Amino acid sequence: MGTSTNSSHFMNGVPELLILRQLAGQEMYGYQLVRAIQASTRDAIRLSEGCVYPLLHSLQRKGWLSSRRAIADGRPRVYYRLTPKGRGRLEKMTGQWDGLASAIRHALGATS
Repeated sequence: MGTSTNSSHFMNGVPELLILRQLAGQEMYGYQLVRAIQASTRDAIRLSEGCVYPLLHSLQRKGWLSSRRAIADGRPRVYYRLTPKGRGRLEKMTGQWDGLASAIRHALGATS
């Protein structure tokens, strides 16, 4: 079951977090990110390219990503990677989401 990024305000920030997390491991181009996010969430979250590309540009403007252009398989691609500033943003967001997940587990009656 997929989740649309505009199906709930609860999803605000999730695409950004997932993009930053994927790029923490390696540089990727847009469509590659779309597929990696889908795979890493076991198809629970499917972001469209129409969501990912504007977000990549926004994250780059904020200094959290850098990019390089290259030809791969005969096609021009823009590869994105995390900057040190982006790593800081990822760490902050991860802490916030971990805290939220813990609070939700507690509210649902989890013992740990």
